[in-house]
Amino acid sequence: MTTLTKQTLSHLDWLEAEAIHIMREVAGQCANPVLLFSGGKDSICMLRIAEKAFRPGRFPFPLMHIDTGHNYQEVVEFRDKRAAELGERLIVRSVEDSMKRGTVVLKHEGESRNKHQSVTLLEAIEEFGFDCCIGGARRDEEKARAKERIMSFRDEFGQWDPKNQRPELWNLYNARAHKGENIRAFPISNWTEMDVWQYIEREGLELPSIYFAHTRPVVMRQGAIVPVNVPLVSGELTNLPKAGEEIIDLQVRFRTVGDISCTAPVESDADTVEKIVLETATTTITERGATRLDDQTSEASMEQRKKEGYF
Repeated sequence: MTTLTKQTLSHLDWLEAEAIHIMREVAGQCANPVLLFSGGKDSICMLRIAEKAFRPGRFPFPLMHIDTGHNYQEVVEFRDKRAAELGERLIVRSVEDSMKRGTVVLKHEGESRNKHQSVTLLEAIEEFGFDCCIGGARRDEEKARAKERIMSFRDEFGQWDPKNQRPELWNLYNARAHKGENIRAFPISNWTEMDVWQYIEREGLELPSIYFAHTRPVVMRQGAIVPVNVPLVSGELTNLPKAGEEIIDLQVRFRTVGDISCTAPVESDADTVEKIVLETATTTITERGATRLDDQTSEASMEQRKKEGYF
C-alpha cells in the first residue's frame, strides 16, 4: 500500500511559485522581453526566480540596467559580477548618454538624475524593440505601485494610465500589445520587504556590501541621513556637503539602493541577513518612506513619474 505524504508550502513557496508562473507567462506571450537588473535586492531575487523558471537553459531575455551615472560603486561592481557569473547578456544604457544627445536636460548640475531614467529607458526600449520589461517593483513600496497591475500596459509613448488598467481575474494575465506599445511585468508585486529578506536568507543570495551595516560620512539634511563625498565608478566624488553642514561618521545600511542623489541610508548595526530580518520586522517606516528623497517631494511624485514612463 502506498502512503501519500501531504506537503505544506510555506508563504515563500507560494510567492516564488507565483513569480515563476508570471515570468514564464511573459516568456510565452511576449516576443522580445527584457529583465531589468540594477544589482539591488529585489532584482537579485528576480534573477533567482529566472534561474528556477528557465535553468538549465539560458534566460529567454537579456538583462538591462538604466544607469544614472550616479549609482553606488559597490552596486555597479556587483551588477557586472553577477551577470558574468550567470553568463547572461547585460545591456547598460546611461542617462549620461541621453544628456549628451540632448534628450535629457538637467535644470542644474546638482539635480537628481533619477526621474530622467524614464527617458533613457524609453530610448532603450525603442532601440532594441522590447515589448515587455520585467521589473522588481512591489506593491508595498508606494501608493502608486500598490494600484498597478502585475502586467502593466504602457502606450506608444511609454505612459501609464492608472484609470485604464486591464483586469487580472483568476491569475489570468494579458501581455498583448501592439507594435510600439509596451508591457511592464512585476512578478514579485505581491511580495513585501520582509518577504524579500526572508527569501534572500532562505536562498543564501549574495548582496552588495552597502546593504549591511558599515560606517560612512553623512550629514543630517531635512531629517534624513544623507551620505556625502561618495566616490563614483569614475573616481570622482559626488554628494558634496553644503556650506555649514557638519560631517559625521555614522554606522548605517541601505534598505534600498538607487541614484546616490536621492537614496538615503538608515542608522543600523545589522551586519548579517538574519539581523536585517529582525530589524525589518520591527520597523514602523516604509522602505521608500525612510530612504527615497525623491518620493518625498509630493504624495503623487511616484505616480507622476510612472505616467511619464518610469519603471
